[in-house]
Amino acid sequence: MDNQDIKNRFGIIGNSPLLNRAIDIARQVAPTDISVLIQGESGSGKEVFSHIIHQLSSRKHGQFIAVNCGAIPEGTIDSELFGHEKGSFTGAHEARKGYFEVVDGGTIFLDEVGELPLGTQARLLRVLESGEYIRVGSSKVQKTNVRVIAATNVEMFEAVKKGKFREDLYYRLNTVPLYIPPLRERKDDIYLLFRKFVVDFADKYRTPGIQLTEDAQELLRNYSWPGNVRQLKNIAEQIAVLEKERVVDVRILSQYIPKESGSNLPMAIKDSSKENFSERDLLYKVLFDMKKDMVDLKKLVVELIQKGFNPGTIEQHSPYINQLYQEVRPNTAALVNEEYVTPNSSTLTIHNPNASNANSNDYLTYDTQDVEEVEESLSLMDKESDLIKKALKKHKGKRKAAAQELGISERTLYRKIKDLNLD
Repeated sequence: MDNQDIKNRFGIIGNSPLLNRAIDIARQVAPTDISVLIQGESGSGKEVFSHIIHQLSSRKHGQFIAVNCGAIPEGTIDSELFGHEKGSFTGAHEARKGYFEVVDGGTIFLDEVGELPLGTQARLLRVLESGEYIRVGSSKVQKTNVRVIAATNVEMFEAVKKGKFREDLYYRLNTVPLYIPPLRERKDDIYLLFRKFVVDFADKYRTPGIQLTEDAQELLRNYSWPGNVRQLKNIAEQIAVLEKERVVDVRILSQYIPKESGSNLPMAIKDSSKENFSERDLLYKVLFDMKKDMVDLKKLVVELIQKGFNPGTIEQHSPYINQLYQEVRPNTAALVNEEYVTPNSSTLTIHNPNASNANSNDYLTYDTQDVEEVEESLSLMDKESDLIKKALKKHKGKRKAAAQELGISERTLYRKIKDLNLD
């Protein structure tokens, strides 16, 4: 059977070299029992190729089952694939056969295989290497003779590097890689597919046929089709059912095709160097910077006194004080959203240069003459004790709520209260 016969049998439309190459690989690998990993974007037709491989193999008279690994909850995936014994978990009222037992002698298609939990991956690897598996809740080893075809729409090698997929299982599944090209890489096939779909839907819904103008055909060709063949088929069905005009131009077609939103561009990554401050964060930053400013001002005053300046005449030398201040802390004026702190003799003024009224509340003046630097305790025990006291006070002595607030267990909180004598 050549490629054209396969296309006719399985309803594949297109003459793209990449598509023909994929069909050729599927045809050659089908008679063997080699595991195949089909890679391609969502909607590109990966399941069709799993049917091709099964139907052209010696297992074509055996069962074929397609399993969407991403749609089965993590807690039940082992039971679904390998079966379970009665009473092995809550709700297991009777023994159940898994897919690998039911499909013995046939083919199992594991779609979205990259979504499998790591524990299930280890079980799957054992089946691929020895044909052995164990039901959930059992200790008896069972044998199966199943061919595995896997598919994924994610970059598996990246998943391996991130530790989300077992490297040994990846190479075991990827004995023969099969790449299904997305629709945007098969531009010459897009109109052929669309024409096939509208003819089928016109027959199904008994509506007149649809024709596309040349500019509409060009729009089809140049659109990125992120949903691939599935998206194209959906749009063809919408037009066949809803459109009153049977000759569709670019203006009409553009109403059915979503506008390009830059989805093919790399994802914008937030620049972590540019902080996005809330009002509370801004207030904290202002207060912390004020504390730093006051400490530096104290050092400057001491330096001036050592150089012979009289503290009582500091105001006369305020320009010189400002100059020294800017030399010591040149970045003091840089604060979020152009708000900054500047020294003014014995006061600190926080102000916004964009304020329309100089006497508005955008100006806050603090007297620093009596500011005294307090050494803060750096003891971890003191910090821990303080945090526990605050949490207990916040939750009115309720230790369970306080433990949750602190991110520790209630038992740990009890022990720390005892160790720190906080009773």
